[in-house]
Amino acid sequence: MNTDSSPIPILFCITELDPGGAERAFVHILSRLNRTRWNPRVICLSGQGELVEELERFNIEVICLNGSPRRPLQLLSRLYREIKRFQPVLIQSFLFHANILSRIAGRFAGTAAIVSGIRVAEKRSTFYLKLDRWTERWATKHVCVSEAVREFSGEQGGLTAEKLIVIPNGVDRNRFENAAPLTRAKIKSADSDILALFVGRLDSQKGVSDLLEVAARLKDDVPQLKWLIAGTGPEEHRLKEFANQLELTESVQFLGRRNDVPELMKTADLFVFPSHWEGMPNVILEAMAARLPIVTTNVEGIDQLLEHQVSAEIVPIGDLGKFSASVQKLIQNPELRQQYASKAWDRLSTEFDWQSIADRYQNLYEQLIANEHSKR
Repeated sequence: MNTDSSPIPILFCITELDPGGAERAFVHILSRLNRTRWNPRVICLSGQGELVEELERFNIEVICLNGSPRRPLQLLSRLYREIKRFQPVLIQSFLFHANILSRIAGRFAGTAAIVSGIRVAEKRSTFYLKLDRWTERWATKHVCVSEAVREFSGEQGGLTAEKLIVIPNGVDRNRFENAAPLTRAKIKSADSDILALFVGRLDSQKGVSDLLEVAARLKDDVPQLKWLIAGTGPEEHRLKEFANQLELTESVQFLGRRNDVPELMKTADLFVFPSHWEGMPNVILEAMAARLPIVTTNVEGIDQLLEHQVSAEIVPIGDLGKFSASVQKLIQNPELRQQYASKAWDRLSTEFDWQSIADRYQNLYEQLIANEHSKR
């Protein structure tokens, strides 16, 4: 256990550490903690993802349990043993499986404060919502990534309203604004091409099938429009087959996982985001920081960041006609693209600076620890 002068042990638990929006946010937050105040340790439920090394560069110990969601009792037992060994004052979890197991293991291990990180309005499975509800009694607070997620978690998820708070995502503005564009040759495009970029996991949640249908609709009317799809995921093979069926091989490129997203954004002419549900999309904040005009569906978190026909084109989820029309509108109007990009940049403030976000988490931890001390 810590003394008054030693850093306070906090355990951070996350489902996986492969590159993704929530996982990168996790790294941004932990890397900015005050290490004279906190002693963080990370438990990753799955295997060693790419972001493990990044955390270790900040001298944060990472323990990967190499578990499977199909063996939850085995994972629960191992997580319990790690909690007992470390004896954290507080547990902060990120993502669904980590949230559920951290609540149960933390409760049995006697951890005083357990904070869940709710990163998305989960619409894939009602069973997930039931599990969230059943285990909520052991959570001290839930940090929601947007007001829309907080509302969803209370109204649809049935979580206790008093436990729900909002701390948004952040963005490294300088990294994206100051990135150097790639040459068109590097992405096999001509200078005359208009490049529409998507970045994200190739999963049904992200609506990439919708994007391919939009590409098919606009192929003949706007032949210079080319689509760049950056990311990997379980839908990758099916999406490539679908693109072939739609005869999009000349206009759509699947770029795979990229480590040069800021440079890609500075190269593209507009950013397209057809997602079906979210929390607060990190990638939208990044596109805003890169001064890239945006066409997006009206998913959770968007209304905190953008305004329709002021700083972006925002269309109903799944409305391919309006999405196509919005893309075509921006292609035909370079001045409007510049206006949207400028307005979106202006919306970014210190509220979305990663250090400010990390400070809000640290303030929450201070409050919860003080509350626990006052009960003694």
